[in-house]
Amino acid sequence: MMLSQDIKPISYLKTKTADVIKTVTDTKRAIIITHNGEAKAVIQDIKTYENLQNSLHMLKMIIQSENDIEKKDYLPQEEMFDNLEKKLFDNT
Repeated sequence: MMLSQDIKPISYLKTKTADVIKTVTDTKRAIIITHNGEAKAVIQDIKTYENLQNSLHMLKMIIQSENDIEKKDYLPQEEMFDNLEKKLFDNT
């Protein structure tokens, strides 16, 4: 992050919205918008946002899996694949 370039007041956003959108799209860096000197919002390109959301979902699944392992709440691999095959081939 280049704070001198990536923090902008809301007045900048109001007057240069198209420039802000182009910057976040081209640089893939988020821009922090301030209001009355306080950080209030972040603007980022959609692909970066989607990647961030996907990463968060993956981390949640990993944590849930680790919790299941700690509680021994899982099936052995062979049993899981047997169940899956039954479901797949019983519907044909």
